Amino acid sequence: MTAPSERTFKRNYETHLKHLRLKGLRPKTIEAYARAIRRIGKYFEYRIEDLSEQQLTDYFTDLLNSHSWSAVKLDLYGLKFFYAHVLHKPWVHVDLLKPPKTQRLPDILTVDEAKDVFETTRTLSYRVFYFTTYSLGLRLGEGLRLQVGDIDAARQRVHIRDSKGNKDRLVPLAQTTLNVLRRFWQVHRNPVLLFPNRHGGLKGAAQATTPLDRGGVQNTLHKVVAACGIKKRSHRTVFATAMQLI
Repeated sequence: MTAPSERTFKRNYETHLKHLRLKGLRPKTIEAYARAIRRIGKYFEYRIEDLSEQQLTDYFTDLLNSHSWSAVKLDLYGLKFFYAHVLHKPWVHVDLLKPPKTQRLPDILTVDEAKDVFETTRTLSYRVFYFTTYSLGLRLGEGLRLQVGDIDAARQRVHIRDSKGNKDRLVPLAQTTLNVLRRFWQVHRNPVLLFPNRHGGLKGAAQATTPLDRGGVQNTLHKVVAACGIKKRSHRTVFATAMQLI
């Protein structure tokens, strides 16, 4: 039988999810804040309505032993959101965490390293995707969301929608990238998506309504980068900022 505290937690958790969506937060933020409440709820046996400063100190200390500062901050922000919008209680532990201040330059692939990645990637859709995100300097999610209508060949630019901060922007489109995308579209011919999912093969790609799987793109990139012997600090962000390949 489910304990009363767990039943209360589940009701509050569902309310938490509703508020996350209603506030217009990005999917990754919703996922992070929801995961935070699940993790905190499990840690405190689903009694999280009146956590003391000492309990929070113990929790975040334990979390930091196994997770990054990024995870710790997301759990803190998720809990603050939960208290504000679900419990309607004031948050008094604003200065509980003070991560160390660091400033790192991103690890960016050189042109030769990027070429190695493209040549080593055997799956066509992934190879074109990596080339496009690199040449346009896109984040992974921005590349996945690209649609046929976002490509402005006449003005040689690409409309990047719903970027960081929920803003749109325009980026230059090199002729080489345009040619690659045109040849790739001739393969799958999806009327909307530039990078349709691969679940149904080429025939299914033409009718797909969702883009390539984010996890598949990331996992393949990890494997390809490792196979190329590239030693970068973060494989996940090597395409985040890049130069044009002309």
